[in-house]
Amino acid sequence: MRTVPHWIGGKPVEGTTDGGPVFDPSTGSQIATVAFAAPSDVDQAVSAAKEAFGTWKKSSLAQRTRILFAFRELLDRNTDELARIISREHGKTVPDAKGEVARGLEIVEFACGIGEHIKGDQSPNVSTGVDSFSVRQPLGVVAGITPFNFPVMVPLWMSPIAIACGNTFVLKPSEKDPSAGVRLAELWAEAGLPDGVFNVLHGDKVAVDGLLTHPDVAAVSFVGSTPIAKYIHETATAHGKRVQALGGAKNHMVVLPDADLDLAADAAVSAGYGAAGERCMAISVVVAVGAVGDELVEKIAARIPAVKVGPGDSEGAEMGPLVTAQHRDKVRGYIDAGEAAGATLVTDGRTVDVEGDGYWVGPTLFDHVRRDQTIYTDEIFGPVLSVVRAETYDEALELVNSNPYANGVALFTCDGGVARQFGLDVEVGMVGINVPIPVPVATYSFGGWRNSLFGDVHMYGAEGVRFWTRGKVVTTRWPDPSHRGVDLGFPQNK
Repeated sequence: MRTVPHWIGGKPVEGTTDGGPVFDPSTGSQIATVAFAAPSDVDQAVSAAKEAFGTWKKSSLAQRTRILFAFRELLDRNTDELARIISREHGKTVPDAKGEVARGLEIVEFACGIGEHIKGDQSPNVSTGVDSFSVRQPLGVVAGITPFNFPVMVPLWMSPIAIACGNTFVLKPSEKDPSAGVRLAELWAEAGLPDGVFNVLHGDKVAVDGLLTHPDVAAVSFVGSTPIAKYIHETATAHGKRVQALGGAKNHMVVLPDADLDLAADAAVSAGYGAAGERCMAISVVVAVGAVGDELVEKIAARIPAVKVGPGDSEGAEMGPLVTAQHRDKVRGYIDAGEAAGATLVTDGRTVDVEGDGYWVGPTLFDHVRRDQTIYTDEIFGPVLSVVRAETYDEALELVNSNPYANGVALFTCDGGVARQFGLDVEVGMVGINVPIPVPVATYSFGGWRNSLFGDVHMYGAEGVRFWTRGKVVTTRWPDPSHRGVDLGFPQNK
């Protein structure tokens, strides 16, 4: 059976320990084994990155940009292949996987302009004969620990900007769908990236902890669940590292009485069930305000039977399986709990009928969900949509702002004044107005508030450049006879 290797120092490396299985979620069959890193493998990957940093940090912006442009063209040319790798190991449909690659490409294109984004400032003659200028310099060896649900997009949210800024990178992808990370490494190499600048290290907690505690790793970026994000942040910062750790979500979509309900119903189905709900920006709660609840639920329910559930590479499939059998069982358990707690089960995804032994749960819709029920409080990360009723706009806003998660939120309305006020008042990191999945474009930054982010800096865009660099101010004065002599006073600008 095929083994997915590490990628260290510009070549595949088998590793020193046994690995774990990789499954096709559409069939339930094992399709590969992935190597798991031992501490010695972590040391090897970090050492390769550290050695490469000595040269890469001195590379010209022109050289980095040429490589980034070549990498961008290779990604574009190999989109179909990458999408099929994603689909086979994650389960999402091939068209959805192509969209994932496209959103990653946006960040690569942003990084191609690194010369503009990394510029410093200069102030001549801040004092007589004294000039000051600022620069941003790379951190060194940095690491990205990425989730199973976006095995291409999230690594591309991290590594291109980090590398463009002059760092060297160690990627620890999810062991559930590891092949995409290695394929990215191959494309980086084909683009001309020097050996050791981009490395891939597979594994479990041993690999993660090795990166979090390694003295030669300067920064860690993470995307995953809130408990793990908190652990990543606490552990890595305790070891003196810069950290951004993006956690879970419970994204609400607030639908006001004046909203276009057909538009809202389309958005709820698309954003709730796309990728089987395995998106950190998926809509999992619809807040129906005022009297719109019954009609909105009817419209959502009417659309669900048309959603075609099937293997990600099958013709016309719109929603694939969940990533593992364990996660399928967990999602089904939440449906059981919601029904037992008294929520109204409108559409039951446990009854979906797909041929084969894949990890299937169909689109599920609950109505009259209460705030104390687990289908509302917990991040299910599956195709389970909960409708909560609110009497007023203020009640809906309070519901969103009091939730411990604050990743994304959407408001559906035709009232521009209300929409503007909502954008100002809602306490969430990313806001959509009649946009159900408000993932920012590359020139802005991705990140939530509260338990959806541990750390101060969001991902990609200008904040990404700041995260992967550190500032330095240089003050200069050239010899001038008027400045000779000892002066023990604190300098004054004159």
